[in-house]
Amino acid sequence: MTQSHGRHAAHRDPLDAGSGGILRQPMAVWATAGAAVVAFMGIGLVDPILPSIARGLRASPSQVSLLFTSYFLITALAMLVTGFVSSRIGGRKTLLAGLTLVVVFAALSGTSSSVGELVGFRAGWGLGNALFVSTSLAVIVGAAAGGSAAAILLYESALGLGMACGPLLGAVLGDMKWRYPFFGTAVLMAVGFVAISVFLEEQPRPARRTGLLDPVRALGHGGLASAAVSAFFYNYAFFTVLAFTPFVLDMTPYRSGAVFFGWGVLLAVFSVLVAPRVQERFGSLKVLGGSLVLLAADLVVLGYGNHTTAIVCTVLSGAFIGLNNTVFTELALGVSDAPRPVASAGYNFVRWFAAAAAPFLAPKIEEWTDVHVPFVVAAAAAVIGATIVGVRRRALTAEAAEREPQHAAEDGVSVFAR
Repeated sequence: MTQSHGRHAAHRDPLDAGSGGILRQPMAVWATAGAAVVAFMGIGLVDPILPSIARGLRASPSQVSLLFTSYFLITALAMLVTGFVSSRIGGRKTLLAGLTLVVVFAALSGTSSSVGELVGFRAGWGLGNALFVSTSLAVIVGAAAGGSAAAILLYESALGLGMACGPLLGAVLGDMKWRYPFFGTAVLMAVGFVAISVFLEEQPRPARRTGLLDPVRALGHGGLASAAVSAFFYNYAFFTVLAFTPFVLDMTPYRSGAVFFGWGVLLAVFSVLVAPRVQERFGSLKVLGGSLVLLAADLVVLGYGNHTTAIVCTVLSGAFIGLNNTVFTELALGVSDAPRPVASAGYNFVRWFAAAAAPFLAPKIEEWTDVHVPFVVAAAAAVIGATIVGVRRRALTAEAAEREPQHAAEDGVSVFAR
């Protein structure tokens, strides 16, 4: 994606949903978008109850953080499978298969008697979530009125709402018992399964089936590989905040849920509303590099500040994460000439490994050193990500394919890229 292309892509008004109107959608779209909200809620659901789970299962922070590690490790590996599956059985069946796995493994998570069982069930949950989320945008675009711009805005809004409300649901139900958020998610996803079964018809399958190794081959493109590696280091910083900060704050589920609700609101606002405007003014790569550096500074202050400062910096990090999510997604979808589903799967295959590593390594680093160092390491990772963007600037611009990111879903893109 060239710099001018990034500016042009950002020129759209994020509130312009097309002539059909964003709210005038068929029930199939609302059913899929509603299930997507719950799917994204599942990511931050356990944040407020991590300390409660640790106490309930008599586990250490590093053991409990494996809930994220198993979830995202399976998600990363599933990126090689989701396109393969959906291109063969169709979008509707892929969504329903993913929802079935989430319902089963979320319910089983609530019955866990040991941290090992819970980690295993979260892995199954991650596979189901990957199948669902990687297919949902393409399905929404296929059924939406008002064009792909309206569909993507709906999807981004679902993402932000889910990331914001997940901690709240975890706090409300988890304050009664740490098992209840898992059962609550299973019930909500079961409702989503019924809604999609009733309202969503099968979508057209892509003309070409996706091979298992196609995403890996796509990473041979220098621009896509650069975006993926930079996003890998960014994701390490991102998930240090998401998975390690609850232990540092050490608050009740309600208070922790309120902190991460504020974090999620900023993430949603900056991802959907602010990012397109600042990209238009400064260009995508400048926004990305600057936001990564600011995230690094925020993490250092979070690690060394007092409790109030840590709360403020946790909430503020949502703004930088929202900006980064949007720009990285556009880079991944526009920088190479590979089919978008394949390029996105390759990009996510790389970056989600960091989401698996950070929740495990951050508590371990604290055990080996002190509570400040995990945030210093995360800040360094963000700076490395910014450095890659600067050094590989030419690969991220000059080789870009001239394709609009807002049309990303028109050819069935897998966009578990947030």
